[in-house]
Order: sequence, then structure tokens, then C-alpha cells
Amino acid sequence: MSLTLRLQARVSSGPRTFRLDIDWQTSAQRIVIHGPSGAGKSLTLQALAGLLRPSAGRLAIGDTVLFDHTAGIDLPARQRQLGYVFQDYALFPHLDVRQNVAFGLQPGLRNPLRGARDPRVEHWLDALGLRLVAAQAPHTLSGGQRQRTALARALVSSPRALLLDEPFSALDPALRSRMRDELEQLLDQLRLPLVLISHDAEDLARFGEATLALAEGTRHDAR
Repeated sequence: MSLTLRLQARVSSGPRTFRLDIDWQTSAQRIVIHGPSGAGKSLTLQALAGLLRPSAGRLAIGDTVLFDHTAGIDLPARQRQLGYVFQDYALFPHLDVRQNVAFGLQPGLRNPLRGARDPRVEHWLDALGLRLVAAQAPHTLSGGQRQRTALARALVSSPRALLLDEPFSALDPALRSRMRDELEQLLDQLRLPLVLISHDAEDLARFGEATLALAEGTRHDAR
């Protein structure tokens, strides 16, 4: 995978304005974006996913241009075909596990029908060990099960790349290690490119084929 990250953006919250200004390219398959809290890591991932519109720049994955201010290109989030897992997993509390996974296939904002069966959903329930909890609500799940549910929802639409925002931060150390192993096996099996946000040195060592360090919205160091 080749990734082009050229973006400028301004985000305001009350009296504070935060500016992103990044210019970076890599051909690595597994990328870790890291840096202190407030460095702009999540905003960068949101810009890639189409959840934040830059004021200028160019974003591309492989041959697909996601955003190009000069050319007037700004693909909607769904057309970017990127699997996104939020830091808090963002599971819908009123939907069971199967419905949460199926939501990744839904057009618009309609909720999937309870009990409906889609072969793509059933595949990921089995692949990620969620079959026995498929009818359960998210609040009844363990941390690992919630993470797998969010992963299944991201993967069910066959994305071109996987975007993960601090996927292990809410897990205890033992579970964190096991989930790293599971993610690595999954990436190897699917040959799926990864962009991961983390501040954990173990994540950098395991997944950082290329790393981008951010500080105060700009590139601090990279390799």
C-alpha cells in the first residue's frame, strides 16, 4: 500500500483552535501514527476516513485519491472503503452483536433487523469467535468481545485498509497482548493494510513497519 498524507485542517472548540499541517508519504503496509495526547493523531485518522474535511491537501491510498483540494475531489466516507475502529469501539447499545456487525453493510441510518442473517456477517461472527454472543447487547460483553465486534463491523464490508484508533488502550495487559497476536494473524491472513494510532511502544514494535510521530499537529519525526 502507498499512503499519501498531505493535509491542512483547522478545528475549533470554544476559544481554542487546533491546526493540522502534515506532509508525509510511505509505501509500507503497516503504519503506526504516534505522539502525545492532543498531537492530532485521531484527527488525522478522521481525515483519512472522511469524517473530517481538510482545508487543503491531498489524501490517497494506493491509486485511489480520497481527497484533493485542488482537483475538487472529496470522496464520501462510505465510498472510501476503509474499515474504521474507534477508540471506544462506538458500538450501538440498543443493537445486539449481530446487528452491530451488520450495520457496516447498511445504507443510510436504518438499523439492521434483529435476527436477520447475512452470509458476510455470519462469516465474521465465526471468524472472530462471536457466534455464542451474537444475540447479546454490547454492555454484556468483555473488553475483548467488544473489540472483536467493532473489528467485525469494520471488516464486513471488505475494506481496502483498516484504520484503528488506540485499539488496545482500554484492555488489561494480558488481554492487550492476546489481541495484538489476534490482530497480527488476521492482517497476515487477509493481507490487509493497517493504519494504527497508538502511544504504546509495543504497538510500534509490532506493527510499525513505518511510523509517523506527531506533535502539536505537525510531523515531528518519521521513518
